[in-house]
Amino acid sequence: MSAEDSPVADDADRDEVTREAPPTGMTRRDRPAPIVAASRASDRHRKIYLTPASKYAIALSFALMWAGLSVWIGRYWAEDIGQYVSLVGGWIVVFLVAIIPGFVVALMGMSLALDRQPPFRIQQPTVPVTVIVAAYNEEVGIRATIERIAIHDYLGDVRIIVANNNSSDRTVERAYAAAEEFDVDVTVIDEPTPGKSHALNTALESVETEYVLTVDADTLLHPEAIRRLMARLLTGPDHVVAVAGAVLVRNSRENLMTKMQEWDYWLGIAAVKRMQGLYSATLVAQGAFSVYETEAVRAIGGWPDAIGEDIVVTWRLMMGGSRVLYEPTAVAFTDAPEKVSHFMKQRARWARGMFEGIREVPPWKQSKGLAKLVASIDLLIPFLDIGYALLWLPGVVLFLFGYPILVSLWTLLVFPITLLMYGMIRHFQSSRVFGPLGLKVRRNRIGYIAFLLLYQALCSTASLVGYAQFVFNRERTWK
Repeated sequence: MSAEDSPVADDADRDEVTREAPPTGMTRRDRPAPIVAASRASDRHRKIYLTPASKYAIALSFALMWAGLSVWIGRYWAEDIGQYVSLVGGWIVVFLVAIIPGFVVALMGMSLALDRQPPFRIQQPTVPVTVIVAAYNEEVGIRATIERIAIHDYLGDVRIIVANNNSSDRTVERAYAAAEEFDVDVTVIDEPTPGKSHALNTALESVETEYVLTVDADTLLHPEAIRRLMARLLTGPDHVVAVAGAVLVRNSRENLMTKMQEWDYWLGIAAVKRMQGLYSATLVAQGAFSVYETEAVRAIGGWPDAIGEDIVVTWRLMMGGSRVLYEPTAVAFTDAPEKVSHFMKQRARWARGMFEGIREVPPWKQSKGLAKLVASIDLLIPFLDIGYALLWLPGVVLFLFGYPILVSLWTLLVFPITLLMYGMIRHFQSSRVFGPLGLKVRRNRIGYIAFLLLYQALCSTASLVGYAQFVFNRERTWK
């Protein structure tokens, strides 16, 4: 799965529903009602429409029933563990290892089964956009980033602002050289105060277009990425102010660490965002590749000074009643950490960023009911990490040595359930995302096996470190 292997999709692979593109410069608020050319197939297969709230009610009911069944089955397991600790301790173990993870997986699985993302109603948006590239010592990759923005198939005007955050290398020089080489409109704005949020906010002051995209300096866009991202935003429901793109791993051939991350980005992260996007509450419009309404971001004060600045800005947008979507076919490719130590630091920052987001914008402060419910799932994530790192992993070791105290044969059923879930997600990604984009999935079997067996152990351990950094208020860094 690589940016270098990303030919543009054929017209036959695009959405069944097409509409006339609005005149150049037209925005969501002043466009006319589009003309629909619905296909016979879509009419023939039209089904009963379920609102996002109805879908969530179905998914939540299924997850609660699954959790109830788990409680009924797990009572014997809790009693067995209680022989070594106490009955209360036994139930704590069961909840952390089985019931809470089962509830989350069931909720996500049913949500994905109900997900029917509507096709684009505007295939060729033309409204001008600005792309902000926040850069700190990015002389190695800034040329490629600008090049991939320059070869887009978007019909509207695309302006680029490189927000130089006090770089000490040749980032600025190479950015201007790339602008001349690829004949694109690039402006470099300097921000000496360290911190990505400062760089983004300084660049935001110079944005003159109604919509602004953020792209990390180590991220490469698919040629159709901007068009598809804008098409989703402009044809979404009312009050959509941001859309997160799909970020995949570009350097997955480097080593086992990047091979595992390839599957996480392609299956795990994509599935979570699909579920959240179904309810118009994508919890992170990630800075690596997302689009926002410019004035909506300005109205909330821009990006905050936080490790998870993209988390906080997304939650603040939703807190005002706005919606945030996800577009799985708007694809960008980023460099994943190649060293275990770098990966652990990254995931610790993500975990700490989530806590900072919860502190700044608690789920119960969201104005929309679905946003409250979806954001509240993040409150369960620390329990998943605690259960996995401190109970599941030691339990597997004890089981292998003949002591089925924390983990038994019944709990090992999580593996076939996991394979089934990822199989469903992989089918969707292959047929509905990579197919239309002309991309192919690499054969990465070793990475997939390692992803299933080892990856979560690293993630949960790193997350616990991030939670501790938040609690003890450790110093924050951009990278």
